Amino acid sequence: MGKGRLEAFTDGVIAIIITIMVLEMKVPHGTDWATLSESAPVLSAYVLSYINVGIFWANHHHMLHATGHIDGRVLWANLLLLFWLSLVPFVIRWIDEAGLVALPVAAYGVVLFMAAVAYDLLQRAIVARNGRSSALALALGSDVKGKLSLAIYAVSIPLAFLQPWISLALYVLMALIWLVPDRRIESKVQ
Repeated sequence: MGKGRLEAFTDGVIAIIITIMVLEMKVPHGTDWATLSESAPVLSAYVLSYINVGIFWANHHHMLHATGHIDGRVLWANLLLLFWLSLVPFVIRWIDEAGLVALPVAAYGVVLFMAAVAYDLLQRAIVARNGRSSALALALGSDVKGKLSLAIYAVSIPLAFLQPWISLALYVLMALIWLVPDRRIESKVQ
C-alpha cells in the first residue's frame, strides 16, 4: 500500500482543524485596546494550538518521508492521531468560554497527551511495517524527546487542578522544545 493517500488525507484533515480553530474565535465587539486585550487568552490558546498542530504536522511529514510502506495498522494509528488533533478546537472553545480554569486546561493537556500517544503508536506501527533497520527506526533511536514529552504532558494534567498556569507553562515549554528542528529523520532520509 502506498503512502500518498495517507499524506494527502492527513494534510487535508489538519488544514480543516486549523481552519476550524480560527473560525471559532469570537471577534471583539469594540475598537479599543481594552476590548482586544479581553481576547488575549483565546488568542494565546489559538497561537499555542496552531503551533502544536503545526509541530505534529511537520513531524508527521518527516516521518512519512522516512517510510517506505504502510498497512492497515498504520492507517488506523494515523486516524487515532487525527482524532485527538481534531479535538484541539473543542478544548480551545472550552477554555475561551470557561476561562483559564482547571478542567478545561487539564482537558487541553489530555488532548495533547493523547495526540502524543497516538503519534508514538503511529511511529511504532510504521517501524513494525518497515522493520527495525528502516530509516525511521534508525532515526528514532531511543526517542528521548518523545518520551520526555509524554511525561511532561502526563504531569501537566493533574497540575491543572493545582494551578492552571503551571500546566499552560508546561504546554508552552513542550511547544518550544519541539520548535527546535528535530534533524534525526531528515539526516537519515537524505
